[in-house]
Amino acid sequence: MAITKTHPIKSTLKAAIDYICNPQKTDGKLLVSSFGCSAETADIEFAWTRKYAIDKGTNLGRHLIQAFEPGEVTPEEAHEIGMQLAREILGNQYEFVLTTHIDKGHIHNHLIFNAVSFTDHRHYHSNKRSYHNIRRVSDRLCKEHGLSVIVPGQDKGKSYAEHAAEKAGTSYKANLKAAIDRLIPISADFEDLLRRLQEQGYEIKRGKYTSCRASGQERFTRMKTLGADYTEEAVAARIAGKPRPSRLPRQGDGRISLLIDIQNNLKAQESAGFTHWAKINNLKRAAKTMNFLTEHGIASYEELENRMEALTGRREAALAAIRETEEHMTDLSMLMKHATTYWKLKPVYDSYRNSPDKEKFLRGHEGGIILFEAAARQLKERNLKKIPAFQSMKAEYDALTAKKEALYPEYRKARAEAKEYEVIRQNVDVLLSIPKEPDRDRSQEYR
Repeated sequence: MAITKTHPIKSTLKAAIDYICNPQKTDGKLLVSSFGCSAETADIEFAWTRKYAIDKGTNLGRHLIQAFEPGEVTPEEAHEIGMQLAREILGNQYEFVLTTHIDKGHIHNHLIFNAVSFTDHRHYHSNKRSYHNIRRVSDRLCKEHGLSVIVPGQDKGKSYAEHAAEKAGTSYKANLKAAIDRLIPISADFEDLLRRLQEQGYEIKRGKYTSCRASGQERFTRMKTLGADYTEEAVAARIAGKPRPSRLPRQGDGRISLLIDIQNNLKAQESAGFTHWAKINNLKRAAKTMNFLTEHGIASYEELENRMEALTGRREAALAAIRETEEHMTDLSMLMKHATTYWKLKPVYDSYRNSPDKEKFLRGHEGGIILFEAAARQLKERNLKKIPAFQSMKAEYDALTAKKEALYPEYRKARAEAKEYEVIRQNVDVLLSIPKEPDRDRSQEYR
């Protein structure tokens, strides 16, 4: 599991970068990486990109923190996850510095990225949508790396600080939830529960939403912000003996779902009602599975596996094409950045070379000289006969962007179909009672 939080950097950019690159926190800077810039000169390069921005915004950069559950991940793996997160959410369009800190009880990443893109020179828009995208990508990467993931809705409305406070046992919200959970079994109704909360020292405020405040707490906490299980309606229903809303089976969306393993399902062991529902639901899912096989003309296990193999091939081919296009875009975006820096700073560098007092000239133009020399080195390493014109590179980049967007629908379609067929295969395994052993002959025909 990883918790993320982000905030803007409005003034102390260099100090922030120096802090996250601290050798004592990053294993002697072994856990420091960057993209589109050097960690040592990132503040200068950020400022250079920002200088030519079409839309500067008000921030110099943004600082994202990704904190992992203690003991769940190694420093190297955390750093790899951080790099994957940075590349995906920033799309190789923003310079960034990524470091992994190992000096605390939990491993965490620091990502500082430019507030302005070096490809289109527009500022990064930070809002709820962009933050939710960061959370989704972070959770997906954690899942892919075998780490625990926050259940959707489980921590709704919970900030990083609240999560840390809850871990330390000091969260007002966590304490209120625990108090409500303790009182529900002994309360006659919702009003009785509120009375018992008051007896335990909580101040109650009634209005459109019921709010509670513990002794020493500055602000009231609306019960509805605690989660789906703690709204007034949900608490009243729980007092009446109904299950938590978060534990109710989700409504079907038309897709075929996995058969429920009733024998090993914890909810089935705890609830006879859930067991009854699961048995009926399994019959429906089994019928849908068999209908799917009939509609798609699949008469044997071998045919099912062949279809799955073909879909997997389509998905992997589309993903490979996307990755290849992304790599080309990354390379081209860096070429555009270095070429632009080279062209714009060459007059300054030429003046420096021709200056009779180079030391004096350098004192006034040190940042520009450093950036020009870095850009010149990068271009020289590419062995270019001629630096391409910016407009031609921009046109090629736009074409690659369009190509990438055109590839995604095929990839998403193949991925969705592959997932559907995997569910079908698992259901068939259950229905035919076929052990999952690699040497078992599974080419049986359906009856």
